[in-house]
Amino acid sequence: MSLSSLWIYAIGFLAQLLFAARMIVQWVKSEKAGKSISPVIFWQLSILGSLIFLLYGILRHDFAIVLGQILVYFIYIRNLHLQEQWRPIPLLFRFIVIIAPIITLAYLFSDTHGNFTSLLKNEAISFPLKIWGSIGQVIFTLRFYVQWIDSESKKESVLTRRFWLVSGVGSFMILIYAVLRFDPVLFLGQLSGLVIYLRNLMLGKMRRAKG
Repeated sequence: MSLSSLWIYAIGFLAQLLFAARMIVQWVKSEKAGKSISPVIFWQLSILGSLIFLLYGILRHDFAIVLGQILVYFIYIRNLHLQEQWRPIPLLFRFIVIIAPIITLAYLFSDTHGNFTSLLKNEAISFPLKIWGSIGQVIFTLRFYVQWIDSESKKESVLTRRFWLVSGVGSFMILIYAVLRFDPVLFLGQLSGLVIYLRNLMLGKMRRAKG
């Protein structure tokens, strides 16, 4: 494995570490509350992790990863708005957060060096596997659109049973993709995530049983 590959994996693991941290914090706070909750730090870590994972997807020429991060990015920001925690963030950082995905899209579609084409025509990923991974990422991303709809209807940021169900289905598909893609970053991230998704479903079931 080359030094450049190690750096790319390091970037990916950093992003997954942030994603894991958000889930662990959410899990701990939910256990204390006895129900599934949506803490502010969950969304703050989501934004930071997404920025870094987007970079990882570009460096790995992985269309499924890039697609997933771009589709979900601004829902993280909306949840901070719902919790009235977006404006307290320093203006410079808010600007960076908003402009980063726009610059990324501009870079990809500039096609100066075949940037977007390299994502679609990565020969290391077979077409069926690319379709499977993309569907998995879309389903995994849809969980946040489900969460967004639920939150807008309640006028507060919430993580409902539907969110955890869709998370589990999408995560399982990406886990299979990661095995076939030989991607340790995706594999470890999704494996740890599945445990927390299932636990949140159990918390919801226990809460409904209590009445």
